[in-house]
Amino acid sequence: MMPLISDVHSTGSDSDLLRDKLTLLLDSTGEGIYGIDLDGRCTFINRAGADMLGYRVEQVLGKNMHDLAHHSHEHGGHYPEEACPILMAFRKGESCRVDQEVFWRADGTSFPVEYSSYQIVDGGQVRGAVITFSDISKRRLAEEQLQRAKAELELRVAERTRELSAALRQVRQLSAHAHSVREDERTRIAREIHDELGSLLVALKLDVNWMAKRVDDREPVARKCEAMNRLIETAVDNVGRIITDLRPSILDHQGLIAALEWQVQEFSEATELPCEVEFDIAPEAFVPDGAKATAAFRIFQEMLSNVARHAQATQVRIAVRLTPAELAMEVEDNGVGAARDALEASTSYGVMGMRERALHFGGALVIAGARFAPDDGARGGPGTLVCLRLPLSSRN
Repeated sequence: MMPLISDVHSTGSDSDLLRDKLTLLLDSTGEGIYGIDLDGRCTFINRAGADMLGYRVEQVLGKNMHDLAHHSHEHGGHYPEEACPILMAFRKGESCRVDQEVFWRADGTSFPVEYSSYQIVDGGQVRGAVITFSDISKRRLAEEQLQRAKAELELRVAERTRELSAALRQVRQLSAHAHSVREDERTRIAREIHDELGSLLVALKLDVNWMAKRVDDREPVARKCEAMNRLIETAVDNVGRIITDLRPSILDHQGLIAALEWQVQEFSEATELPCEVEFDIAPEAFVPDGAKATAAFRIFQEMLSNVARHAQATQVRIAVRLTPAELAMEVEDNGVGAARDALEASTSYGVMGMRERALHFGGALVIAGARFAPDDGARGGPGTLVCLRLPLSSRN
């Protein structure tokens, strides 16, 4: 049987020397080390272990170590001996390692420890155990400080995120307000042009016609009246175009879908591009109106305008779908495509404007590569697909 240190009582000098060397070895380590017998009584303990527990070595020998230093949980609750991992492990012939418990000092204070227990086996039988333990107060303090710093950092990040989110909401609200003010101003200007300038041009045309009827016998004056009449008609057409660009009256009088169909026709006539057009309007769906209708129409205008100005396309596909849940609009071309850097650039005001209008109403604007191939071998590039998804309530 391997003797425990406290059991070495040989009269020989060799045994005394061995005991002294073992004692010196144990006392030279900074970890606490002690041994227990099958009853849990201390058979030896090194000086570092006794110091950590607040005892002298001779005060610990023979004492039940669980009752002495492991009797309570960290928060003071009783720690029954039958639940002690040290005793359960070595009595089963096993080892254990624990780093979430505390040992108690002689003065009644506790300290966090990391301990390991290894059974002592002699002749195939367990005779006791050797326990090594370390005071991990500094490590626990560092972990707690790290955890507090992490929690504080997370709190600051959350606060900053809330601040940035609030600022972003304010910017979007300001942007939406600016769009609303701009639309109101456009409507006011269009109405004034129609009421004032339009009325003057109509009156002027009537006066020229009146003069022309009275100078039939004076050919030079009659020709001048005819030329003036043509100029007035041109001015009337230009005024009508300006009014429509400012605020299409069809949007206010006939609604969004009619305005979108009119815009598609205008685009097709202006660009002379082959257009595949699809309008799928569910009978039970409510057509958006008010600010949401204006936003959808302006986004659609910008989609088509970008194709006309930048795409260099030979084919265009336009799809508008309205369901009770959402309004979806897609404009797809087979043009030169658009680089992602260009779409994300801070100077891409058109794309930014479309996205902000969509986000204000809870929608999303997605720009991707085209999905369809040109028909009849028509020349085309990678193309661009711009898709708007605008959620709708039961009534808009």
